[in-house]
Order: sequence, then structure tokens, then C-alpha cells
Amino acid sequence: MNQRPIALPRWLAWLLPLGVAGVVLAAWWIAFAKGAFPRGTVPSPPAVWRGFIGEIENGRLGDDIVASLFRVVVGFTLAALVAVPLGLVLGQSRWARGALMPAVNFLRSLSPIAWIPFAIIWFGIGDAPAIFIIFMATAFQLTLATSAAVANIPRVYYRVAADHGIRGPHLWFAVTLPAAMPQLITALRVAAGVAWMVVVAAEMIAVRSGLGFLIVDARSGLRMDLVVVGMISIGVIGVVLDRVLFQLTRIKSVRWGYDR
Repeated sequence: MNQRPIALPRWLAWLLPLGVAGVVLAAWWIAFAKGAFPRGTVPSPPAVWRGFIGEIENGRLGDDIVASLFRVVVGFTLAALVAVPLGLVLGQSRWARGALMPAVNFLRSLSPIAWIPFAIIWFGIGDAPAIFIIFMATAFQLTLATSAAVANIPRVYYRVAADHGIRGPHLWFAVTLPAAMPQLITALRVAAGVAWMVVVAAEMIAVRSGLGFLIVDARSGLRMDLVVVGMISIGVIGVVLDRVLFQLTRIKSVRWGYDR
């Protein structure tokens, strides 16, 4: 019989990542001190720290973080509002799958970066093109993931629902959506990560604010310390976003899909 892996103590779950981060920081510092990097290409940890403090004090880093988060939240929310209902339909209707699945697969296969020229032409420079690119990058992935989650629901669930007289729209909310929710939450976490990566790429080209623009602007000014500040900020916020969505797995009505 398969046994569940033993969970790490909470203090150890925090200590291990911090230990790895400390090792990486020490290796970075030693490599810089030994001249392992070409001059001017990689900043020292103290230089990055000073750059971080400077960006905090002048308010730019906070403004860029807020701008990037706004674009991700809006684009990701719009994608979910379109993709989840569409995926539910595709998962249950053979006619809908036959008609729409090829187009969904085609659009999912397109790189979101390929939409940047159209986004700039259609929406100009600002929040709108970045939001559009995030939508295109995540909507069709979520649609396919939702469709697959619905298609994997055991048929016995629907037979039991029919025996209890559950039909029509009530069936969607009583059976389909709850049964698909564990896989859907996982898909939302993956799509949120994609959205966060895409907004950085979009801000490097189509926007003049945000963490992506911070990196491009710092690179143009040869401020490699600020490039690293932007990279670290992107990574930390990405982890935080994933942990926020992970909390959905703790909802009692969906924990059955994870407690195995």
C-alpha cells in the first residue's frame, strides 16, 4: 500500500530554502571577490543591496511592482472568466470539442511574444497591450486544462446525480465544477506563473513601466545592479503569487483532490 510522504516540520520547511539561498549568496560573493565574472557584467551582492535600497527610497520599485501586478491580475482574471466556462463546455460536449478544439490548440501553440506587434498597433503603449498579451498567453492554456479536467471526471458521478434528479445547470455546479476543481486549481497556478513571466516580456517592449521595463532601462544605463534587483523582485513575487493560489487547495471542498 502506498503511504503518504511524511511532511517536513514547519521550521525545517522554512530553514532549508533559506539555507540554499545562503549558499547561493555566499558562492556569488566569493566568485565576485575572486574575479570569476568579467568586469562590469555581474554586480556584487552589496551593490545589489544598495541598488535595492535606492529603488525603494525613490519609490520606483514599488510603482513598478504595482504596475506589473495590476496588468497580471486584470489579464489573468479576464482569461479565467473566458477560459473556465469555455473549458467546461468543451469538456462535456463532443460537438463543441469537434468544432472549437482545433482553433483552441492552434491559438495555444502561438507564442505570446508573437502578439506584441499587433498589441502595439491595436492598443498603443500602456497597460492595454500587456493585458492583451497576458490574456492570449493564458486563456487557451486554461481552456484546455479545464476541458481535460472535466473529461476526466468519472462517469459514475453523473449516474449518481441522475439518480438523485440533478440535471441541467444545477449539474454543473453540483457535480462538474466541484469534481474538476482540484485539477483546475493546479492549472490556475501554472497559468498564473505563465502570466507573470509574460508580463515581464511585454513590459520590455510594449510598456514604459513595470519590472520588465525596469530591467531594460537599467541595462541601457549599464546599471547591472538594478537588473539583478528587478530579477530578484520578479522571482520573489512569482513565488508569493504561487503560494497565494496554493491556499485554494486548503479549501475543505477541494482538499479531497490533494489528500492522497
